[in-house]
Amino acid sequence: MRLGVHVMAFTVPGGPAGIAPELARVGQAVEAAGVTHLSVMDHYFQMERYFPATDPMLEGYTTLGYLAAHTSTARLGLLVTGVSYRHPGLLAKIVSTVDVLSGGRAELGIGAAWYEREHRGLGVPFPPLAERFERLEETLRICRQMWDPDDNGAFEGKYYQLAETLCSPLPIGKPPVLIGGGGEKKTLRLVARYADACNLFATSPEEIGRKLDILRGHCDAEGRDYDTIQKTLSVHTSPADVDAFVTEMADYAKLGIDTTIVMPPGDAPARWIDDLGAPIATRLADL
Repeated sequence: MRLGVHVMAFTVPGGPAGIAPELARVGQAVEAAGVTHLSVMDHYFQMERYFPATDPMLEGYTTLGYLAAHTSTARLGLLVTGVSYRHPGLLAKIVSTVDVLSGGRAELGIGAAWYEREHRGLGVPFPPLAERFERLEETLRICRQMWDPDDNGAFEGKYYQLAETLCSPLPIGKPPVLIGGGGEKKTLRLVARYADACNLFATSPEEIGRKLDILRGHCDAEGRDYDTIQKTLSVHTSPADVDAFVTEMADYAKLGIDTTIVMPPGDAPARWIDDLGAPIATRLADL
């Protein structure tokens, strides 16, 4: 099992002026610890279900561009892009830019979006859930076409119409697509049809096993090899006990989860990675 780090809070000492130096240290710590995935949020406001909405929040892809200059091996992505935040043609261009500047390490993490307050707050349209899923599927198709060197033609969808899908430079390596969420009828079906990876929340091994069985059924229906999909797990904590955490993750590893993603504390993420992320990554590699 591999370890990913997801930075979801930016409450570092020193306020805004302290954020960039701390993220540079995060990049260095991730590389030294053997962490394979590094991600940040894609939100306008901090998520009020966890922290005050007024806490600092960075624009995600700008942050990935900065982290690309402070890492060399970790895969970089947002966990996850809300489909309603950017026009899909621009999204494909943005992700391909991160990929080129990082030497082929970008990942497209994407989902149907959910945080209504930040949409309303900044005047961004927030369609009904069913429409967001339809837009998500069109966005996945557009990104696939944008990154196809043999297809610069038009795209005609229900919601999006592109006269050209020209993307130059193309990504160095086609960015893997990760779809976040465990919705059984729509989300996991889209994973089976379009994604290279899924991301589920660490509820319980029993629940995750059930979700993966449903994903396997969607793969069978789509004619997709279930084993070609990377299974990742988000753990919404900063583990404090290495032994206990690795023991807990062993049950998920038996189900086929190959990457677990942890969230370091917002006030000192680099120090947490140095002190606990590194030994956790070493121990998880044995699972």
